[in-house]
Amino acid sequence: MESGSAHDESSIAGALSVAIIAAGLLLAPAFGATTEELLQDTLKSMVVSCAVLAAAVVFFWQERDRTEAVASHAVVGLPLMLMVYALCSMAWSHTYLAGVEAIRWFVFAVLVWLGMNALTRERLVWLAWGVHLGGAMASAWAVLQFWGQFNLFPQGPPPASTFINRNFFAEFAVCTLPFGAILLARMRSSAGVAMLSFSTGLVVLAIFMTGTRAALVALWLQLLILFPLVVWKFGRALALARWSLPTRLVAVVVLLATVVGLGLIPSGNAVIVQEARGSNALERGFKRTGSISPDDPSLGVRMTMWRATLDMIAVHPIAGVGAGAWENEVPLYQAKGSQLETDYYVHNEYLQLVAEYGVVGWLFLLGLLTFALEAIRRTWVEKHDREEAAWRCVLLCSLAALAVVSSIGFPWRMAVTGALFAVCLAGLGASDMRLGFVTRWSAMRLVWSPLASKIALGFSAAALSLAIYISWQAAVCERDLIRASKLALEISSSTNPRDPLWNDKKRELLELASAGIAINPHYRKITPTIADDMASWGDWRNAVWIWESVLHSRPHVVAIMANVARGYVVMEDYANARVWLDKARRAQPDATAIKSLEVILLARTHDEASALKIVREAIAAKSYDFDLVNTGFTLAGRAGDYELAATAMRLRIARWPASAAQGYMQLGVMYHAAVRDPQQALESFRKAKEAAQPGEWASLSARVPADYREQLGLPPVAVPQVPPAPQMSSSKG
Repeated sequence: MESGSAHDESSIAGALSVAIIAAGLLLAPAFGATTEELLQDTLKSMVVSCAVLAAAVVFFWQERDRTEAVASHAVVGLPLMLMVYALCSMAWSHTYLAGVEAIRWFVFAVLVWLGMNALTRERLVWLAWGVHLGGAMASAWAVLQFWGQFNLFPQGPPPASTFINRNFFAEFAVCTLPFGAILLARMRSSAGVAMLSFSTGLVVLAIFMTGTRAALVALWLQLLILFPLVVWKFGRALALARWSLPTRLVAVVVLLATVVGLGLIPSGNAVIVQEARGSNALERGFKRTGSISPDDPSLGVRMTMWRATLDMIAVHPIAGVGAGAWENEVPLYQAKGSQLETDYYVHNEYLQLVAEYGVVGWLFLLGLLTFALEAIRRTWVEKHDREEAAWRCVLLCSLAALAVVSSIGFPWRMAVTGALFAVCLAGLGASDMRLGFVTRWSAMRLVWSPLASKIALGFSAAALSLAIYISWQAAVCERDLIRASKLALEISSSTNPRDPLWNDKKRELLELASAGIAINPHYRKITPTIADDMASWGDWRNAVWIWESVLHSRPHVVAIMANVARGYVVMEDYANARVWLDKARRAQPDATAIKSLEVILLARTHDEASALKIVREAIAAKSYDFDLVNTGFTLAGRAGDYELAATAMRLRIARWPASAAQGYMQLGVMYHAAVRDPQQALESFRKAKEAAQPGEWASLSARVPADYREQLGLPPVAVPQVPPAPQMSSSKG
């Protein structure tokens, strides 16, 4: 029944490789960067990639004299197919992004192949411990972040554990749950049962604390449907069926005490409390589950991305847009009039795969579905070892959870969750080989030789060396860019960013930004923010070249094109401003930012009549931004169209209330000096006083003309005293 199983079960080959992979799956989620100068997923990608390639080096070194056949499986061909497509798409799509995708699928394929050849049933236990302990330790950090201000790991909204984003953490944690469950069900001692009940309950508790709805759906699917079915069908093969009554009580009591008892402790984290999504873990989990609705704003944003992606698929149904190129191409498919990228990913792995890979993506999904359905059939229907079937159920339950969160997130692109995906496929493939499911096309044994091992060893060692070098370069690049970004934010947040005292730090900022961009000119997440801050204190020249460096890699981002054009307008380089404005208009002809910029450019080039025409049309269409109505107010005032000027200013005040006091003051000055309407002027000044923030009226009131000061309770304008002219001496010395 088990073809070649004697060799598989007795050989020590691959044992160290599995241990390295298990260690990587433990360390990557359990620990994170404690500084903002290295992004969490960059660190996790380093750990996972180096662990996989190190495991490959060890495996081929141990097997350097091997003559026995090696295991292979059709499932290994799925990531290899995507890798080959990614390499080919480097020639016609975005070279850098396609190269990153090729590397990702290469590491994925290596992990699947290694697992096929190294994962015996005994070693699955090692793997399960690595996955479970990694998930449990990451969950412990999340629990501390939920209960208090635990800030060891920089992150976004808490609790995100070591993952910077709580959705990333929750999507990983829910996929680890089956591994903890099988370890608990196999445990024989009461002490071990208590320990695993607590650690498994901790993972469930942390998922509740995140309130991530996709993960909660996957959690309920496992707890209410999948786990009970597995226990009913295969539970008799596990130690669970032979637990004594006291041991069963220990499991139930510890699990309930962890999830329910600790779940009732209120959060001590101010950010979580302010979200008003539940004061404790249980309330948050149930409340967030109940909030799942088509009308949810978060789902609305995702649906916007999905619609754009469907349009992309319709235009490129065969070849796709190229591996990894979704984020580069999506601005061309966004809703009419939109100028901002919604995100870097679709938040649906299936749609993104088809959009980027075309027919190859469809083949991957079809192959994956076929493999999964056949694995389910073999597990549930075929008569074989029940313990083997239980392990297959663990892998299938983890894949089911991954399938759920993949429909509304991007877990395949997260290093640890992607690695978990690969080991689940590898575990099922290795199980197929153990159970004798060997055919010509699905699972087979390939001829091997010492020469093949030595070639693979050299290739793996070279790949590991390259991974270490790339990891170091990535760390240096992120360090420089993040330091530059923090310096830029510090300067722009100061009371006087133009003060010469900042000059040394500005030079340091520019050196750091230049160094980071030189290493990786394709970094979209941080680089543009540095330029944004530079522009805020008037360094448009340096801001423009940084924005342009981003546009060399992502040429369709309308918001950045508009920024570049605005920079050239400020620098009075109107020819270049027009070039970038035309590029932006071709990408999104109806974007509000484009209209606003065109108004400014026309005003600067003395075509105020055309500028005012655009202002009128934009206001009539209710498509305007702050700059458009602000510039429209000034231009309409100059042209004597005071009705349009007042309309523009009132729209600005209504949509951007933070500028209300300043806006009413400008209206008051216009009604006083230009319209000569004292009543309207006085009413505007009064509204400015009412809308002023604490301390703001003191500076604004200095602009109130003398005619209105008494009615507003202001002191009269002091008349400056002119000193007497000095007397000239008549002496001639």
